[in-house]
Amino acid sequence: MAEVGAESLWLWIGTAGMTLGTLYFVGRGRGVTDRKMQEFYIITIFITTIAASMYLLMATGFGLTEVQVGGEPLAIYWARYADWIFTTPLLLLDLALLAGAHRNTIATLVGLDVFMIATGVIAALEPNATFRILWWGISTGALFVLLYVLYSVLSADVSTKPPQVQRLFGQLRTLTVVLWLAYPIVWLVGTEGTLELIPLYWETAAFMVLDLSAKVGFGLLLLRSRSTLAEAARPEPDAAASTA
Repeated sequence: MAEVGAESLWLWIGTAGMTLGTLYFVGRGRGVTDRKMQEFYIITIFITTIAASMYLLMATGFGLTEVQVGGEPLAIYWARYADWIFTTPLLLLDLALLAGAHRNTIATLVGLDVFMIATGVIAALEPNATFRILWWGISTGALFVLLYVLYSVLSADVSTKPPQVQRLFGQLRTLTVVLWLAYPIVWLVGTEGTLELIPLYWETAAFMVLDLSAKVGFGLLLLRSRSTLAEAARPEPDAAASTA
């Protein structure tokens, strides 16, 4: 059984960061009574709560396993993938709700995301080095399709929203795209990929910084203005008229 080494420092920082983010978002959500607005707070709080729990698992050694690759043991933090398979769909749900996306679009994004993470898990646990890269390529391909839907369909959906909502969506979309594109690169150049240009210590640090930015940073940006969220939660004029 693999044991957590010096990289535990970064895992404990990740645990603390996600926990503090959760507490801050809970505080920000106090006093919000509009049910549509509450959805953003609830989703964002669950994102960092799940991430904090998984980082705690990794920091204490429970979220770590070992895979034999080419006859050599490779430490794999399976809890990282457990984190992503729950939190990344929630991040996309936040974006979709902000844009006022149709449920079919949401289902497409979530389906692509789950496929992306699942194939990433296969890549991480595959003992054959060649097949590891094959599954990494499949997972990364799903990411590119997901980002295409994010840019094409969701961008069209949000175009009917007020300007401040469009600006916020644009900022969150850019943050998500930039950070999510960095994940497969870190995987490839780290211990789990074939290049192994960076050791586990710095790989763990890189993933921790990406996770904090993609979750806590995302939440700070999303929840900073209640007035913008109120505009996003407001029903479209035609939708309101049809239910009148």
